[in-house]
Amino acid sequence: MSNRYPQPELTDLPEDIRAKVLEVQDKAGFIPNVFLAFARRPAEWRAFFAYHDALMVPESVGRESGLTKGDREMIVTTTSAANNCLYCVVAHGAILRIYEKKPLVADQVAVNYRKADISPRQRAMLDFAMKVCQHSDHIEDADFAALHAHGFSDEDAWDIAAITAFFGLSNRMASFSSMMPNPEFYTMGRVPKQK
Repeated sequence: MSNRYPQPELTDLPEDIRAKVLEVQDKAGFIPNVFLAFARRPAEWRAFFAYHDALMVPESVGRESGLTKGDREMIVTTTSAANNCLYCVVAHGAILRIYEKKPLVADQVAVNYRKADISPRQRAMLDFAMKVCQHSDHIEDADFAALHAHGFSDEDAWDIAAITAFFGLSNRMASFSSMMPNPEFYTMGRVPKQK
């Protein structure tokens, strides 16, 4: 999981955090390392996952969004690659492959989204996300106009920027702590499930 910080034992976690971790384990079949790595500081865990859910699962806070689940994971995978975050590229790339039902897409956007097999709308979204990731101080009205041309609203632009910024924090925490992706993530969504 991490070479620098020991993970807490599941039995030592506060009840609310333990319940959420077990819920994720039941759904995924394993506990993603980020859940235990951040649980070493319960107040920060709660804040992190509350904001995560508000951005990545907006319906959980009663908000609608013009971004799909795949769009959100594509932003995370692409910008995490720019930030050299192994954990987030592998983990969110797996989720991206599943949501988009495209086994190659995560590798493509992580290496070079401009050559990836994605729609012009998604390319415009990632152009904006990458500018926020690398040069947010250069964002101007023309960047919003490019999004508007593909049907994105100003609220969607906020979502793109907020996801990019939030995962910039996540990328840095995962990298500095030497958090490693769970082995399960590497194969998820690459081969269709047997029926």
